[in-house]
Amino acid sequence: MKRRIVIKVGSNVLTRQNGKLDVTRMSAIVDQIAWLRSHDYEVILVSSGAVACGRRELTVDHQLDSVEQRQLFSAVGQVKLVGLYYDLFREYGIHVGQVLTMKENFEPGEQYRNQRACMTVMLENGVLPIVNENDTVSVTELMFTDNDELSGLIAQMMKAHTLVLLSNIDGIYDGHPDDPQSRIIPRVEPGTDLSQYIKEEKSAFGRGGMHSKYTTAQKVQQAGISVVIANGERDNILIDLVENRQNTPHTEFIACN
Repeated sequence: MKRRIVIKVGSNVLTRQNGKLDVTRMSAIVDQIAWLRSHDYEVILVSSGAVACGRRELTVDHQLDSVEQRQLFSAVGQVKLVGLYYDLFREYGIHVGQVLTMKENFEPGEQYRNQRACMTVMLENGVLPIVNENDTVSVTELMFTDNDELSGLIAQMMKAHTLVLLSNIDGIYDGHPDDPQSRIIPRVEPGTDLSQYIKEEKSAFGRGGMHSKYTTAQKVQQAGISVVIANGERDNILIDLVENRQNTPHTEFIACN
């Protein structure tokens, strides 16, 4: 029986400090997902990075507002991002399919059922869904908070066993991550309040941050799905979480029964 896992990769994992796409890291994540699939895991990938891709492709000589920037850069960048994934996964003989979605698609009704049916038939036929928000048509009030929220909704829609949120830090700490006295909180039981440890900081290149991951993890945990927050910049992090989780830095929200 295959275990279904949703993996969300944030912009801070996929981009270098200069904002350019880190193709080496992207390739490493693809290698690990291919390994998971060869070990009876069914994977759905929620990937940020389209806006960062587009921003580096275009030089705009006039002022754009924030919505125009997202629409333009995501439209150009999404093509590049999925094209790179296509080439990388093809080395393993893995077919990929693009799923661009909006918040309204998660309201009960026909759009919800259609989206779920589409992703189900992709998985049944061995196609790896690569999901992102459709920034070209989403306007501010209709946008997801970030891809953490989107990945949580996908995990619940597709009844995943586990949601993995890959960030650029190892998990939730009991103090500031830069403080040598701080320790990672490895296990979070249902109903545990960690809000005192969470700061309202945004990530450098994305819309999320640890507060967003914590909020998403709580909701998904309550839905009976385990959530792991881990560092996507660590070598072989996805494989280590499967083979040697006890010795791999991470924070896991234990699913409600």
